[in-house]
Parts: sequence; C-alpha cells; structure tokens
Amino acid sequence: MKRRTFVHSTTVATVSVAGLPATIWSRGLQQTSYLLQRVRVYDGTGAPPFTSDVLVVGARIAEIAASITRPDAERVEGDGLAVAPGFIDVHSHTDLDLFIDPLAESKVRQGVTTEVCGQDGASIGPWREDRAVEIRERYRSSYGVDLPFHDLPGFFRELEQRRTAVNLASMIGQGTVREYVIGNEDRPATDDEVTVMRQQVAYAVANGACGMSTGLEYIPGAFAPLEELVAVTAALTGTGLPYASHMRNEDDQLFSAVEEAINVGRLAGVPVQISHLKAQGQRNWWKAGPVLDTLEAARSDGVDVMYDRYPYVAYSTGLSALFPVWARDGGTARLVERLEQPDLASRIERAVRAKITQLGSWDAVQITRTADSALAWAAGKKLGSLAADRGTEPYALLLHIMRDDRGRTGMVGFGMSESNTERFLAHPLGMICSDGSALSTEGPLAVGSPHPRSFGTFPRVLGHYCRDRGVMSLEMAVHKMTGMPATRLRLGDRGVIRPGAFADLVVFDPARVRDRATFEHPHQYPEGIQHVMVNGEFVLRDSARTSRLPGRVLRPAPRR
Repeated sequence: MKRRTFVHSTTVATVSVAGLPATIWSRGLQQTSYLLQRVRVYDGTGAPPFTSDVLVVGARIAEIAASITRPDAERVEGDGLAVAPGFIDVHSHTDLDLFIDPLAESKVRQGVTTEVCGQDGASIGPWREDRAVEIRERYRSSYGVDLPFHDLPGFFRELEQRRTAVNLASMIGQGTVREYVIGNEDRPATDDEVTVMRQQVAYAVANGACGMSTGLEYIPGAFAPLEELVAVTAALTGTGLPYASHMRNEDDQLFSAVEEAINVGRLAGVPVQISHLKAQGQRNWWKAGPVLDTLEAARSDGVDVMYDRYPYVAYSTGLSALFPVWARDGGTARLVERLEQPDLASRIERAVRAKITQLGSWDAVQITRTADSALAWAAGKKLGSLAADRGTEPYALLLHIMRDDRGRTGMVGFGMSESNTERFLAHPLGMICSDGSALSTEGPLAVGSPHPRSFGTFPRVLGHYCRDRGVMSLEMAVHKMTGMPATRLRLGDRGVIRPGAFADLVVFDPARVRDRATFEHPHQYPEGIQHVMVNGEFVLRDSARTSRLPGRVLRPAPRR
C-alpha cells in the first residue's frame, strides 16, 4: 500500500524549535524523522486551517513550513488529507483496560492519543487492602493480569513500565477517596475524615493527578453534602486544576445540580468541569437553554465553569442507576433485602417506574453487558421488548437480572434530544468526550453490546456533526478535542500543532471520516482515519494498527 502524507500549499513561514534547525534541536541524537507533506493543518487553536509540510523529529514537531526539504526523513504524503493534534478524550473510562489490551484499539482508530481517566468519582485508588485484593483477584482470574498497586501513583508507575499505545492522564476520584476513608456509609464526614480526604486528594495531585472528579449519582460519592465537597475540593485551590463533576442529577433536578457544581467551584476557588452535560428525559429537554445561560452567567461572575459532552442521545451506566440512591445504600445485597420488605419494595418500585416514565418507556433501557454469562441473552436487548419476548412484566425482569447479576449489569438509556445534543456540542464552553473505554472487535474487550461511543465518538463529530449537519466548523471541533482540553488540564505541549509540541497527530480524510458503530452493532471501527501518531511514533499507519506502544503518563505542567 502506498504511504500517504500530510500537507498542502500556502505562504506559511518556515519555523523551527527555538528558531534553530531541526538537526540542532535534536541535539545530535539519532532520531526517526517523518515529513508529512501537503497536509491541511488544523492546529488545535480554532484558527482556520492552512496547507503545509510538517516535520517530526523524535517525539516532537520540529518544523512547519510550506515546503520542507529533509532527505533523511521518511515522507508521508498527505494530498487531500487533514492533520490535527491527536484527540484528547477529556472524559474516558479506559483506566485498567490498558492492562488488558495496551493497544487501545477502539480509541486509536478514532484518532485519540490521550485518555483522561479517573472520572465520575472513581479512580485507580486509593484502595483499602481488602478492596485492592478483590480487584487484583478479579483481574487475575478474568484476564490473567496482575495489578501490583493500590493508589494512583502506583498505577502511573506500573503503566509507565508496561507501556501503552496512548497517553494517559487521570483525575483522583472523590468517591474512591471517600470509600477509602469512610467506607460506603450514608453519613457526613467528620472533621478529621475531611482532613484525611483532603490530604489524599492533595497527595494524588502532587503525584500527577489532573483534577478531582465526583460521581454524585453513585455510592459513596452521593453521600457527601455540599459542605464536604467544598472542603475536600479545597485541596485543588491554587493549582488551577478542575473539579469535574458527574452531578447529582441530570434530569428533573438539573438546575439545582448545576447550581451545586458551580457553588463548589465558587466556594473552593477552583475551576469547574461539568461532566457529560445533558437535559435528560423529554419533559426536561426545554432546560438546555436555561442551563447554558446559567453557565454563562457564572463565568461572568468569575467562576471558571466549562463542560464536556458526547455526540449521542443515549447515556451509559450501570443498570442499578435505575434504582434510587437510598435503596442502593450498602450495595446490591442490601438492595435485595429492601426488596423483600413490602413497604420499602413499593417505594423502590414507584421510584423506578417514575424513572422509566421520565425516559419514555421500558424500551429506552438497553442492556449492554452482564457479568454472569448465564444472563448473556439479555445483552443488546431493550427491556420492554425483551420482557414481551419472555412473557414477563418489565419491572419483574429488571429485578430478576439485578438479583442474578448482583448489580453488575450495564445499560444504555435513551433520554436526550438530538437538537440539544447539537446545541451542547457546538456551544463555546463545551468540549468533546466519549465517556467510553478503549475496547476492541476481538478478544476480551469485545464482549457485550457496549455504547457505540467507545468506537465512534470523534469521527462522528467530524463527519456527522461537522460535515453533514454543519453544527460547527471543523477547526472548532478540532479545538474542542485538542487545544481546549489540553489547556484545561495543563497538558504541556499537547493539543496543538506547532514547533516544539509533542507529535501526537491524527491524519484523516475530511470527506470520508465517519463513525460506523451503532447501538445495534457497536463493535465497528470508523472510516477515514488514515494515520495516528503518538509521541512521534505511528500507532496507526495507512489505517492499519502497528504494534508500537509509545504512550506516556501525562502529568499537569507546572503552573505559570
């Protein structure tokens, strides 16, 4: 297959690192160099594209110019192709998946070069010893993977030794820290416990965490009141790193949840990143405009608030999220106990049915995965249709699956509108995320019927929303995927195409790029992504995977 290249023609001035020739910049070391020729450069800043050559020497971009002569560089032709900084998935759940499969196939094929994990209040540690043993045994028995660490710094060290195809940054999870200090008890923290939690967050940030996340619809993060959240988040004060929140509610109480997130940032004096912003349930769709007005007003009032969003009308979570938080207190075993008590069982059923009414119907819930292989018949099926096929009532089927799978079932919920999705994606305060994981079409990460966002998010934005729908310009979409998140998380020399920046690059065909994954058939890679480079090495070349693992752990750059 002929090697393609990057570039196009324009009157771009020749530039090189620190004004020095690339040969001097490389300090005499023998480094692989690539010359991307005649590519259309989308530099990650949101500026209009230009046609140029791009020279990569070692791990960094050495020169950008209309015409570069470099005989020792391997040429990569790029006529008709665009080059952008590698996409930064600002809200990802890959985490431990990189130990199962370091190739990160479904993300690399989208053009993703950096995963930002530790989201929704759940990070890789700190874990109590019993929790660490439980996770280690599960991964050893299921995947033959050893996880010899119990906290985020240990996770970073191990990942650096084993190597991966993509870069990884991680937040510290407030829910994980709360479980480590308090357990899963539904009560406010004591002053001493708040001090310990704040110390844990500060320790993680000192060792490379890029912020703190919350999952306030999940246990045990949901048990923290506002005052506790502010006190723990204060560990970030002065760092410039964000408080990223999966809020307490994304539907009927959306306004109060947004206000709480803003108030945490205001009172703690830190930036706020609202995770996967949405107005869920048809009766709440009208709230999208007022919520965006609220965010703009907060910024005018001095709160640095932004958000991220994926390009789909369905979310993905655990099936247990259909049950109220109070019913899940103590885990699945306690939930099952409550279901045996008539007064509590009726309260739980009313709450679940109200949730389904808000979503629209039982067919708004689709099973994505089950931990118990005996329940594999449910994966990929919608609850309403599945119940009808099995001659049972949907709520009864839900309880059967929950009990037998011990609360480990995944689901997709269809609850958002297409017009709101476009509005959230295009708004200047929004970034693009997948909220998904690095999966594959084969092997242990090819099971179940996952949300298609793990396979198609970034090409879907470039193809469907930019090219086909005209929701925003291609340069703005690239900015939301690259320069914007890199700046937000202080990922130094990432997210931009300029001399001296790391050579995390994606080369794609703007006329062909599109997602192929669907809710019915999610295990499909996108089209139109030609090359992907991480730290100057190809992890995708001519749309084919390489075996290289050049990814690094990324820590926030020092604050200027």
